Amino acid sequence: MVSDTPTQDPLLSVRGLGIRYGTKQVLSGVDFEVQRNEIFGVIGPANAGKTSMLRVLNRMDAFNKNMHVDGEVRFRGKDIKSWRNLYALRRRIGVVFPLPVGLPMSIYDNVALSPRLRGIKKKAQLDEIVERCLTRAALWDEVKDRQSQLGSLLSGGQQQRLTIARALSQDPELLLLDEFSIAVDPVTTMKIEDVLRELKSELTIILVTNLVQQARRLADRTAFFLGGTCVEVGVTEDLFTGEVQDQRTRDYVEGRFG
Repeated sequence: MVSDTPTQDPLLSVRGLGIRYGTKQVLSGVDFEVQRNEIFGVIGPANAGKTSMLRVLNRMDAFNKNMHVDGEVRFRGKDIKSWRNLYALRRRIGVVFPLPVGLPMSIYDNVALSPRLRGIKKKAQLDEIVERCLTRAALWDEVKDRQSQLGSLLSGGQQQRLTIARALSQDPELLLLDEFSIAVDPVTTMKIEDVLRELKSELTIILVTNLVQQARRLADRTAFFLGGTCVEVGVTEDLFTGEVQDQRTRDYVEGRFG
């Protein structure tokens, strides 16, 4: 694997990451670093281990007894396995999965739930948080007059943006996005991409995508996963213009397999 020269203080550092489910190894020997305020892309075909990697970063392995993790993941310099309070860790590392899952409550309550759980009770303060998060998710103008409506009644694209707003309500430092555009139309995809570009000034994003051109549009640097390994990490545009060290990377981004 090839990677950029690391900095002294990455937000996230992954070393020797291995993941298996029972006896099935799905990821081995993965190393990469994510810098603050960057969009870090992760591309690769199905079954390359990308989603499993995200689950480890959010400590979802803690709820799957069949999932075994080796190696080290450090967030803000601290091993994520040493966090005793998983809720506190997940507040800092938000995640959005491919299919939007709205909580069975109003649009407003979907976004206000996390702030309430951390002790914010004043309506004026909650109102401000809800408006800010819905605005950052490019949804406020479409729902501001119907916030009492069930979130599940929104369109698929709106529900995906509501999921992003709910993740942002935790005020994360790192946002994990797993193929967010699978369930949304191209127009909504472009809206969300615009949101991500703006969010980069406030937080760090890891973007797993099955669309290589989406990674090219958004990611500062990109990792290519294949067969349970991280083949290569580099400046995104370099991966698309031939500045790669592994022919498999070139073949994938040029559509020869996938």
